[in-house]
Amino acid sequence: MRKFYQEFKDFALKGNMIDMAIGIIIGVAFNNVVSVLVKKVIMPPLTMVTDGITLADKKYILREETEGITELAIGYGELIEVLIDFLIITLTVFLVVKFMNRFRRKAEDPKDKEVETPKNIELLSNIEKLLEEQNKHLKNKDN
Repeated sequence: MRKFYQEFKDFALKGNMIDMAIGIIIGVAFNNVVSVLVKKVIMPPLTMVTDGITLADKKYILREETEGITELAIGYGELIEVLIDFLIITLTVFLVVKFMNRFRRKAEDPKDKEVETPKNIELLSNIEKLLEEQNKHLKNKDN
């Protein structure tokens, strides 16, 4: 139990949990932004194009509503709206990750003097240079 507590404490204090919490909070806020974007910006022109039919109201009725029996229907219009939400979120995440990967590659390039290289990458680059020099010297000794 003590080991488990120590592992959890290490996990929480290293920032992983804090980073994850921040990501979840931003994700929830971003979800709200995308929902409003789809419902208030994208869907109204689409409703105009479809001659006033609101996509969320589209459904395939399996059983009509009668006295004492509720309507049974497949609401495919709402599914289409959720898929549009999903596509927008996916595209946005893809663009953000692509941007971050480009920035990371640039930051990890030890030859690029424009961006400060992280210390661990700089040290690895120096070790690589030293190993290359050592290999050259060893090859010259053998010849």
